[in-house]
Amino acid sequence: MSSGQRQPASKAPDRAQSVVALGGGHGLHASLSALRMLVDDLTVDELTAVVTVADNGGSSGRLREQFRVLPPGDLRMALAALCGDDEWGDTWARVLQHRFAGDGDMRGHVVGNLLIVGLWELLGDEVDPVDALDWVGRLLGAKGRVLPMALTPMDITADVRGLKDNPYELVTVRGQVQVATTEGVIAAIALDPPDPAVSPAVLEAIAEADWTVLGPGSWFTSVIPHLMVPQVRDALVETDARLIVVLNLGEQPGETHGFGPADHLAVLAEHAPDLAIHTVIADRESVGGDVEDLRALVAALGARLVLDDVALGDGTPRHSPAKLAAAYARVMAEGDG
Repeated sequence: MSSGQRQPASKAPDRAQSVVALGGGHGLHASLSALRMLVDDLTVDELTAVVTVADNGGSSGRLREQFRVLPPGDLRMALAALCGDDEWGDTWARVLQHRFAGDGDMRGHVVGNLLIVGLWELLGDEVDPVDALDWVGRLLGAKGRVLPMALTPMDITADVRGLKDNPYELVTVRGQVQVATTEGVIAAIALDPPDPAVSPAVLEAIAEADWTVLGPGSWFTSVIPHLMVPQVRDALVETDARLIVVLNLGEQPGETHGFGPADHLAVLAEHAPDLAIHTVIADRESVGGDVEDLRALVAALGARLVLDDVALGDGTPRHSPAKLAAAYARVMAEGDG
């Protein structure tokens, strides 16, 4: 990528914007929670989440294996993030996220996962799985739409070096959980199948968006996988929407051990070199002494860097939805300025 790339068309800054946020897990939950606030204040009028579907662990993994369906966990978390702040929305968000305790077969299952899979089974194979997600969204009063990244379950594989048992060779690790917890250094990832079917609703949302958002989240298992789906990557390259990349607040044990802010951005660029980035949002304090390296890379990619206070500030590497919402609002207000 370079500053000579196609630049997205300017769009009117005096109207509400449409946004597509891509990711999974807790990172996407934080981003959607922030963007939902902008729906409330009319900065955003259309909000769509495009969610990874490669989870093979926990409740999601068990349901995926037993019913041969998309793993519902990240989809459920996205739906919960889009619930309103009123009593109805808060109650349903908590119900959706409730995990069963006890010692029986239900232990560890999550109510929202069962609800989604139940609707898929009820509606039948002839119905697009997106329809069930829309039904859940209407039940919750969700302030946006949740779509799966692909229409079939997939596995993430990673080329990893530096494993204790094989320190000098690249070894292939398979499965989202296994990749996320590897003790080695991830060199590259791939998807199996490599070219899965994608819902037309995903491609339409990206094509019509004003803004797309990647990150924060588990970099190799929630963020970069979107760029490995050919139809999704092509849609992100071809859209006039401006892309915001939100960097994580620090390294993640296993996936990105030893990574600084510039390393996160560099590996994303390596996996999708034809992707134009408009803005990179990073937490000012988390970047610390690495700021000059990050500035140089952002400039080389033809993007702009926004350093802001977006951390929750409780000692954990989590983003504050309220602070992130304010950062998104400022970026969208400035547009191409």
